[in-house]
Amino acid sequence: MKTLICLTCYAGLFLAGCNTPGPHFRGLPATTVTVEGSTFDVRVNGRLAEALRTNMEYAPRFGPIKARAAKAMEMVSGCPVKEVRGDQALATGILKCGKGGPAIDRLKPQGEYSCHTIDKYISPATNELVLDLDCQLI
Repeated sequence: MKTLICLTCYAGLFLAGCNTPGPHFRGLPATTVTVEGSTFDVRVNGRLAEALRTNMEYAPRFGPIKARAAKAMEMVSGCPVKEVRGDQALATGILKCGKGGPAIDRLKPQGEYSCHTIDKYISPATNELVLDLDCQLI
């Protein structure tokens, strides 16, 4: 019985560490983005971006996740992504921003928006309400 309790504790500790950004991105604010059903916490540091997948998906391959992570990084940074490395849970992108660095965060409020909700659900990873919105700048 003691072995079972220890295994449960280790499993709990392992899962608690799964939603942690890499060392180059710790302490940076995250922007949550959903692309084609995959939800990412995206952080940008200079010419690097990190997309940490926070939703549960059954046995995802890196190919489709890689493309979604790149799109999420582009949405947050405003820069094209030159290359993506990593795995299904944590992807790092090399940004191609030119000399000026990342552009203005296109997801930050830059005016007034008109939005309608497409979908909403409770994230199993963060237990927070996630809204899938369609917004137009007005």
